Amino acid sequence: MKYKSQIPNMCTLLNLVLGILAIISIFYEAYGASAILIITAGILDRMDGKLARKFDVVSDFGKELDSLCDLISFGVAPAILMWHLNLMETGAKGILITLIFALCGTVRLARYNVMEFEGVYVGIPITMCGGLVALMSLYSTKYVANLNFMLIAMLFLSYAMVSKKIKLKKR
Repeated sequence: MKYKSQIPNMCTLLNLVLGILAIISIFYEAYGASAILIITAGILDRMDGKLARKFDVVSDFGKELDSLCDLISFGVAPAILMWHLNLMETGAKGILITLIFALCGTVRLARYNVMEFEGVYVGIPITMCGGLVALMSLYSTKYVANLNFMLIAMLFLSYAMVSKKIKLKKR
């Protein structure tokens, strides 16, 4: 059945749709909705890989599609959300940190796509970092955010994505 091979890709594309909707939500100042859309995209991202393995339809196309969608949903959307919600107040510093987060996410995804995966992630996955930024943003919609903490957290997460010293075993 050919349709089974497309189910993981449909989950991946839905992840992208949620990432784009998260960005659109920011324009309407619906920050909580944006954060929830990013977190929901993370659940779909987890499902697409599991479905691809379950249906035995893992492919280079699926891997590349996943990375492109992840860049929007967990790199660009959370960075813009955090910038608009908190970091905008810090001026050029906030813009720089927003750019660094998205750029480090891009490098992390590109590195992952060319490495041979041996059951250990080098650097923290962009999905996890983007999800954490979404959670911090969601928190800051309810409580006053400490801007210095947000700046440092974004820098740490950026570093964590590209660090070769941080390694996580796949469960």
